[in-house]
Amino acid sequence: MDTASHLSVVIDLSPTQWHLSSEAAKGDSRPLSLEFFFSQLLVFLNSHIACKDENTLAVFGALPGRSVLLFSSANEAKEHREDLADANAYLPFKTLDSTVMKSISDHIDSLGVSDVEAPTGLVGALTKALCHINCSTATASTQPNAQATSLDPRILILSVSPDQSSSYIPVMNSIFSAQKLKVTIDVCKLFGSESVFLQQAAHLTGGSYIYLDRPDALLQYLTMSFLPPPAIRQLLSVPTQDKIDFRAACFCHKRIIDIGFVCSVCLSIFCQPVPVCSTCRTKFPIKTLQRLNAARPPANVPKSAAPTRTLPSTNNIRAPATNGSGTVPVPPR
Repeated sequence: MDTASHLSVVIDLSPTQWHLSSEAAKGDSRPLSLEFFFSQLLVFLNSHIACKDENTLAVFGALPGRSVLLFSSANEAKEHREDLADANAYLPFKTLDSTVMKSISDHIDSLGVSDVEAPTGLVGALTKALCHINCSTATASTQPNAQATSLDPRILILSVSPDQSSSYIPVMNSIFSAQKLKVTIDVCKLFGSESVFLQQAAHLTGGSYIYLDRPDALLQYLTMSFLPPPAIRQLLSVPTQDKIDFRAACFCHKRIIDIGFVCSVCLSIFCQPVPVCSTCRTKFPIKTLQRLNAARPPANVPKSAAPTRTLPSTNNIRAPATNGSGTVPVPPR
C-alpha cells in the first residue's frame, strides 16, 4: 500500500457518441454531457495526484481515427509553467486542468467533417498507455532506489462508443500485454450498449467493469471504484461483474459471433466452416466440412444452444487424432 501508483486514463472522445449521450436521459437522471463529464473527471484526476506525492498520471485521448497523449505528469514535472502561477490555486492541479482541456480543444478543433465518422482510436490509445507504462517501469527500475520508486500501474478506460469487431485481435493482444506487465485495466462504460471486449479486458486483468447507471453520480463512481489502487481494493467492497460476455469476433468477417469454428492448428475463429485457414493456411478435409455444415443449427434455433466445433486439419504433424467433432468453447484470441 506504500507503493506509488501510476494511472493511465484513456478517454473516448467520439463526437457522435457524446452528442447522443448529451441528449439521452437515463431514468430520472439528467443526460451526461461532455462539459459535465470533464468537470467530474478533473476532480478525480486531481484526487489521484493528491493521494500520494509519488503518484504519476497520464491521460490519453481516443479521437476518431487517431489517439493522442493529452497529459503526462512526467513531462509536466520537467517544464516550468510560470504562466499558470496563481496564489489562489495549487499549481499541479491548475497545470493538469489547463493542459488537458487545451489539448482536447486543439485536437477536436483540428478534426474535419470527414474525420468525425472515422472509427475511434481506442485500441491505439490503449497501446500507447501500455507503452508509456512499460517505459516508466523500465526507467524506475534503473534508478538506485528502485524499490522506493516502483510503480503500481493501472489503466482506466472511459468509453462511450460501441465495440468495433475489427479491433478484436488488437484488443486481445493488448490484454495479453497488460497481463504480462501486471497492469490492471478498469473500465467505466459511460453510454451505449455493454462492451464485450472491454468486459473481457477488465476480467482477464483483475480490474473492475462498471456500467454507469446514474450519470449524475459520475464522480462518486470514479472515487469509490477507481481511485483506490488494486492493493487497497482487497480491503474494500468494489463492484464486480455479475455476467461476462466471452463472445469473440470471427477472423473472416470481423463479426461478434455466438457459434464459431476453431482451427485446430492456430486457434483462429471462423463463423462458418472454411476449406483453408486464412491464418496458417491449413487445409481441412472436405468430408469434415460437409459434416459440420450439416450439423449447423437452423436459423430459428437459438445460437447459444449450439456447440462450437474444432476444424481438424489434414496436417499429420499438428492435427489432432480425433475426427474433430468434439465440442470446445471459443477461446479469446
